[in-house]
Amino acid sequence: MPVPLTDVLEVIPAPPQQPFSFSQSGLKIHGAVNDNICIKAYGLLAEKLNIPPVHIHLHKIIPTGGGLGGGSSNGAFTLLALNYIFNLNLSEDKLLAFALQLGSDCPFFIKNKTCFVSGRGELLEPILLDLSQYKIVIVNPGVSVSTAGMFGKINSYKKGNHLKDAIQLSPEHWQKSITNDFEDVVFSLYPSLKMIKEKLYSTGATYASLSGSGSTVYGIFEKRINTDKIFFSDCFVYQF
Repeated sequence: MPVPLTDVLEVIPAPPQQPFSFSQSGLKIHGAVNDNICIKAYGLLAEKLNIPPVHIHLHKIIPTGGGLGGGSSNGAFTLLALNYIFNLNLSEDKLLAFALQLGSDCPFFIKNKTCFVSGRGELLEPILLDLSQYKIVIVNPGVSVSTAGMFGKINSYKKGNHLKDAIQLSPEHWQKSITNDFEDVVFSLYPSLKMIKEKLYSTGATYASLSGSGSTVYGIFEKRINTDKIFFSDCFVYQF
């Protein structure tokens, strides 16, 4: 589900005779600059469609390694920006195919609407999910969790209700019907994340869960509950 927490991405055509350039501000992104997904997205279209150089500036707000899809959304929106700036007229299907080459989570952000996602991330089925009567609190403790590393540690998956069916129930029923298989593994390695989930429940959350492979934990609250005074030491907290 798209949420209103975003990074800031600027893509502008480079001045005449100037090469491609990339700059970044905000939260630090670990790793080599040339590995940034925005650069990869430009390189992909430049190779396939021979587009001219641009300057990309990324201001990072979404915590990295937090299971919130920040990097994936930046890659997808770089594709969308280039398609718009250069009037490439790429169809949604072509954009989805390019996005999948960048990463499994990228196609979702091309559609950018609530979807049931399967396959490698390329099978997207829009679903209705009305949470307008609730508010969501996102808590990130600044821990970076490797998604690939966590996948390698999961040995079995819990069987239960199919997610597409369970999600149609109201959030009051989700605690018993929707689980994140990453939690057993991630919580054993990062006990503080389990404590965040427990605190969200103890302060009135209707449902709480690890987001993806973590390290972000989110809680869904009825709007009548005052969540402004929920305090998490040394954590990034965002609510909407």
